Amino acid sequence: MAQRVEIVLTDDLDESKADSTVSFGYAGNSYEIDLSDANRVALEEALAPYIAAARRVSASRRQARRRTAGGTASATDIRAWALARGMEVSSRGRVSAEVREAYENAHR
Repeated sequence: MAQRVEIVLTDDLDESKADSTVSFGYAGNSYEIDLSDANRVALEEALAPYIAAARRVSASRRQARRRTAGGTASATDIRAWALARGMEVSSRGRVSAEVREAYENAHR
């Protein structure tokens, strides 16, 4: 016995037939939405002025930003922050627990 599985996309805005799934990002989050061609065009037109004024971010930069967004900054970031505030910090090796704690307290 043969089976046939059919996937039907429904537009998430108006429940009409969707023609494609659109992926986009905003405020550090990634989204997907199923849209008809007409609603996809409307979304693209609404975003066009913002996209034109924005700068592209590479995938590796997005991943690095995501990694540090959770509160775990790189030693380089912590050193730069500490030096800008006149704190004593070594140029190599581990960042002291006191400096790391001060950085984390300042960024809560």
